[in-house]
Amino acid sequence: MQKNWNILAPPHKELFNKYPNLHWVVLQLLYNRGVIQQDQQQQIKDFLNPDFKNRYDPFLLKDMEDAVDLIVDHIKTQKKILIYGDYDADGITSVALLSNILKKLHAQADVYIPDRVSEGYGLNNEAIDGFVAKGVDLIITVDTGIKNKEEVEYAQSLGIKVLVTDHHIPAEEELPNCLIINPHIGYENYPYKYLAGVGVVFKLISALISKTKLSADDKKTLLKSGLDLVAIGTVADCVPLRDENRILVKEGLKILNNTKRLGLQALIEASGLNNKNKKLESGSIGFQLAPRLNASGRLGGTEDVVDLLLTRDEKEATKIAQNLNQKNTQRQKITQDIVYSIEASLEFEEWDSEKIIIAVNHYPGEWSEGVVGLVAGKICEKYYKPTLVITKAGDKYKGSGRSIQEFNIIEAISGCSDVLEKYGGHAAACGFSLSDYNWESFNKKIKKIAKKELKGVDLKPKLNIDVEVNINDIDYNFVQELSKMAPFGEENPTPVFVSKNILIKDIVIMGTDGRHIKFRFNGYWALAFGKAEALNNFKIGDKVDIVYSVEFNNFNNNTEVQMKLWDIREAISKIQ
Repeated sequence: MQKNWNILAPPHKELFNKYPNLHWVVLQLLYNRGVIQQDQQQQIKDFLNPDFKNRYDPFLLKDMEDAVDLIVDHIKTQKKILIYGDYDADGITSVALLSNILKKLHAQADVYIPDRVSEGYGLNNEAIDGFVAKGVDLIITVDTGIKNKEEVEYAQSLGIKVLVTDHHIPAEEELPNCLIINPHIGYENYPYKYLAGVGVVFKLISALISKTKLSADDKKTLLKSGLDLVAIGTVADCVPLRDENRILVKEGLKILNNTKRLGLQALIEASGLNNKNKKLESGSIGFQLAPRLNASGRLGGTEDVVDLLLTRDEKEATKIAQNLNQKNTQRQKITQDIVYSIEASLEFEEWDSEKIIIAVNHYPGEWSEGVVGLVAGKICEKYYKPTLVITKAGDKYKGSGRSIQEFNIIEAISGCSDVLEKYGGHAAACGFSLSDYNWESFNKKIKKIAKKELKGVDLKPKLNIDVEVNINDIDYNFVQELSKMAPFGEENPTPVFVSKNILIKDIVIMGTDGRHIKFRFNGYWALAFGKAEALNNFKIGDKVDIVYSVEFNNFNNNTEVQMKLWDIREAISKIQ
């Protein structure tokens, strides 16, 4: 689908004069991301040079002092602690991080992650009954629990204490009656609210370690040892890479590139990221490591993932990492098969007139509920329409949605709350469940809402471009300057550029199946993965306009500038 190219507006020329020591492209990027609004020299300095020393005091969180006292008491008395997490990468790294630190402090701590299909998200009473039988005295939730008021009360009624650590936005009137560490709560004055679940856990262990009798150097070493997990969970959960998150991920990537965890070493190897000439970046997490950590939970079972992050056995680490790699391949195939199935059905339906794509399978178990969100994302991206993918699970339907910039999907889903059993999410993504007898009502309601909200909207994808550059300006120094903006991620996306009227000097088809293509422009190769067929109309000698990002490619100890092609079209100047 043809994209609308939207080149972001440049700042006033006076701004460039105000910061003569900054590369003009870096200055433009800082402006585009809202770092520069007026004269904000300190904000610019903090953004470009995130310093681990500038993280916030964990005791600014209201219940932190009491939470630390509670945990210390359980360590001293050797009472059993149960760490209860979520089944995604953020939850898994949170569990592993807290477990690792508690055990180093000699706590009696065990871990538990619910099954995605049979138990679902959050605390559940059946699991709590099992903890009672095992003699658990304290449950610490990580990356979950804030919406489990009734389950917390149930655990407390059985004599189990509960400490909730979470980062999801709570309903204030439904807060659990227990100690809570969550910067999103209304009464909290913590300076930064957008930590991932693993970031909240990091604040907890920071406070806990500060109370130990370890030397200052040992405290620092112990604290930093967990930052590889913090970086993975933070990037994987797509929270903004700004402020304290930027500090944690920047420092965490340093630890990750030299990680001592056998499990992460094995996962890096299995992911094909063991190139000593190329450092792991946020993209390595988002596109390689996190999908493998998530794959197990999507297909059922997460015990092996936690074991991977905690094991001290090299053979076990290799075995689990290879298994996760296989599961990720399986997950990719299942996802793509469902996408193909949906696209085949779309061809025979009057879906083009609808403002929202709703794909549903009415046969229980045919579509794995663990991948419907991924499927919705792929369909939404390709057709640029809000998309719901729904699967039958017993006598219920479970669905996941992904949306476009012009349509707030959680507001739309909320408008159907009277026919839903559960729902949650945010503007771009949602999850929900409903009984089968409410299916038709829901289908009609959500379509009506989409038709009203998207009336007159041009449903074409928008490609935001940071700035137009002369392709002759792209060189080693240019890319080196861009690296100051890293790590890239949510609210600090990879810089995207446009250059116009560029000559194609060479074309090469790549890959064993010939699915990939690269173009040579002005001495540099621009790669387009999986787009050989779509771009087969271009030929050597054509003049084109291109949208791209740039990076270093390290191969055989040589470092070269490389471009990643985002979009390409016949040069406008030629058309005119």
